[in-house]
Amino acid sequence: MAESTPADHERTQAEADVVSRHLPDGYTAEPTALSAEPSNASETPPNVTPSSEPQDSLRLQGGDMHREIFKIGARAKLGQRSATFAHPTVRKPSTFQPPNHISASDQMAPGGFRRHFVQQKQTRLHAVTAPVTRNFVSFLALYGNFAGEDLAESEEASLATTEEEEEAQPTETRPLLGRRKSTRRPIKPGDAGTTKSFFTLLKAFIGTGIMFLPKAFKNGGILFSSITLITVSLLSCLSFHLLLLCRRRYGGGYGELGLAIGGPKLRSLILASITLSQIGFVCSGIIFVAENLRSFLNAVSPGPTVAIGTKALIAIQLILLIPLSLIRDISRLGPSAMLADVFIFIGLFYIWYYDISTLTTSGMHPSVQLFNPRDFTLTIGSAIFTFEGIGLILPIQSSMKEPSKFPRLLYIVMVIITIIFTSVGALCYATFGYHTRVEIISNYPQTNKLVNAVQFLYSLAVLVGTPVQLFPATRIMETKIFGDGNSGKRSWSTKWKKNAFRTAISVLCGLISILGASDLDKFVALIGAFACVPLVYIYPAYLHYRGVAQSPWVRAGDLVLCVIGLAAMIYSTTVTLLTWIQG
Repeated sequence: MAESTPADHERTQAEADVVSRHLPDGYTAEPTALSAEPSNASETPPNVTPSSEPQDSLRLQGGDMHREIFKIGARAKLGQRSATFAHPTVRKPSTFQPPNHISASDQMAPGGFRRHFVQQKQTRLHAVTAPVTRNFVSFLALYGNFAGEDLAESEEASLATTEEEEEAQPTETRPLLGRRKSTRRPIKPGDAGTTKSFFTLLKAFIGTGIMFLPKAFKNGGILFSSITLITVSLLSCLSFHLLLLCRRRYGGGYGELGLAIGGPKLRSLILASITLSQIGFVCSGIIFVAENLRSFLNAVSPGPTVAIGTKALIAIQLILLIPLSLIRDISRLGPSAMLADVFIFIGLFYIWYYDISTLTTSGMHPSVQLFNPRDFTLTIGSAIFTFEGIGLILPIQSSMKEPSKFPRLLYIVMVIITIIFTSVGALCYATFGYHTRVEIISNYPQTNKLVNAVQFLYSLAVLVGTPVQLFPATRIMETKIFGDGNSGKRSWSTKWKKNAFRTAISVLCGLISILGASDLDKFVALIGAFACVPLVYIYPAYLHYRGVAQSPWVRAGDLVLCVIGLAAMIYSTTVTLLTWIQG
């Protein structure tokens, strides 16, 4: 039997303290208690005095009926050991049978041997495929718990058990009173190991943002951009650490921390920033897909150019995005998310291969700059955009079997992704120099069929991952407008109102994408500066300042980080907008 954790022991001890106030003194259910047989089961033993050693609770009237109540206190005194009073479990005959055993009755049934063979094959296949399935579905479940908030669709999941209870036939073992209906999901203990959490963190950070880094290196210069990425990585690690310290003291998600420390207004501000950043990620992904598909069509079409433009390709994407945005259960998007991850890593491996082989034969492009004084501000916003993964930090920690190992694991992953991001940006810029484009795959030989395949697959990867990124923003706004307990499963009117709302959000993302399609790198920098900076640098420092920090030096450090974040947000946003307006 698994040993109990310190938290379980503390909870057991607290329960025992409450129960012990209502029990008579001098009786216990501990194995060491005196258990002399009473002369009459209906009488209290005459030899028991308050000063004597604890007696067995079975000597009380009805002792066998209230025995379990006394066991609560006895279990608490057992400490971290396995607290069980059960008798040795008698093994069933099936325990000693081989795993492939088939009973005589099953053999005699029609098709018994064939059925047993199929079941064996299914078990072996499940053993191979189940880890992969659980990995991606659990990763998607993190988006249902984005930033530690419970964003799962209550109308689908919370009513499932209730319907099963209502439809079940009454039996002797069925409770007279059903379980209380709730719109909140039960909190499941974490079961993810260190390896699984490691790859989940990698997938949380490596997404579409990495494809915008080559143009960011062109805007800032290869030396300035490399230093910027390392600096943003260090500041992000610090902010993640501050947020984890707040979580350790107060518990809950990002918004719940804001509510506990700063009140309802701060919680609303945090959720608004999460919504804005996710919509920005979705819009940038739509623009990226449209531009890459246009380059792909130009490369594979027999004519000189394709008549379809970027705006039309954005509108075509909405045909796929709108139906997917109506999905209530995010785990159903598992196949598309798995496909997206595979395609993204295929694109990364090809970029590394081509850039390294080109640099070894031709050397660095002559137009490469160490620092670009004209557009370096755009690099800051793009770097913050790429490292923004704070929304999945708290859910991934909650999903771990040993959350105490999460900080060290997070720092290891941050080092790895910093190397990956810097290598992709620096290698691409060093290879193509001044000709580096926002849709970096368009820089590679368009007559190469492999390049065309990578370009199409990467665009498809970003496209199928868009509904997953839109899900947290949609659920936050839905909960604010319709309420958390207003279920569309009970009311068709509510369900279609929510469908219309999700459709409107998808169309809004399409309109924003059309407006930002003219300069994708500036749009990405604007999202990073205005929406991501508060989430990563301002809110964690402020929460730590208000709720955790006690030393004057620590509080001063929190204020410095807040000021740096606020200054970076205002400066980068202003300069990006001015650069965009000036063309």
